[in-house]
Amino acid sequence: MSDLRDKIEEVLRTVHDPEIPVNIYELGLVYEIRIGDNNRVGITMTLTAPACPVAGDIVREVEEKVKEIEEVSDVDVTLTFDPPWTKDMMSEEAKLELGFL
Repeated sequence: MSDLRDKIEEVLRTVHDPEIPVNIYELGLVYEIRIGDNNRVGITMTLTAPACPVAGDIVREVEEKVKEIEEVSDVDVTLTFDPPWTKDMMSEEAKLELGFL
């Protein structure tokens, strides 16, 4: 099971917010990854801002890329703004890359 989680995390690191040169995983936008029966994957994520103009594109890209993983049977991406995203949720690497450290 952890191998599949690693693959999902790896794929999520290839999805970027077009306005920020850091992937959504390192930005802390992915709140939860659930792997259920038959490798059905549920992802709960947020965006840097509720009015993000590319929200649909990012969600679609996450769905498409995770579905491409051979073991995954289906993907459900849930967008939430609770709790709201803050810069504190970014990884140290992302903070360093964006000059926040």
